Amino acid sequence: QVLLAESGGGLVQPGGSLRLSCVASGSIYSITTWGWYRQAPGKQRELVARINYDETTNYADSMKGRSAISRDKAKNTIYLQMNNLRPEDTAVYYCRAEGYGDSGNPIGSWGQGTQVTVSS
Repeated sequence: QVLLAESGGGLVQPGGSLRLSCVASGSIYSITTWGWYRQAPGKQRELVARINYDETTNYADSMKGRSAISRDKAKNTIYLQMNNLRPEDTAVYYCRAEGYGDSGNPIGSWGQGTQVTVSS
C-alpha cells in the first residue's frame, strides 16, 4: 500500500503564490508518474500538472506559465509551485502517484487533498 500526504495549501490573495508538497510512503519500488489534480465545488477533477518517468511534464492550459512541477526521487516527494494565483484556482488539490510496489505490483494512489483558496 502506498500512502500520499499533501501539504502546503491555504488561503492566499489573488496574485500570490503557494508551494504544494506530496510525500509518498509505503512499499514503493518505483514511482513512474506523479500528478497534481484539482477539484472545485460542482466540477470534475482535472489535471493540473504531471511529471513522467522521463522527466517530461504536462500542464493544464490554465496553469501553463504560472506553475512548475518538480520531484525529489530520493525523498519520494513532488512539489507544485503555483504563482500569480487567481480566484478560479480555488479547489482541493490532490496528489496522484503511479508506479510499482516492492512486489512488482502496479500501484496507483491518491492523496487526501489539500485546500487552496484564492481570495481577497
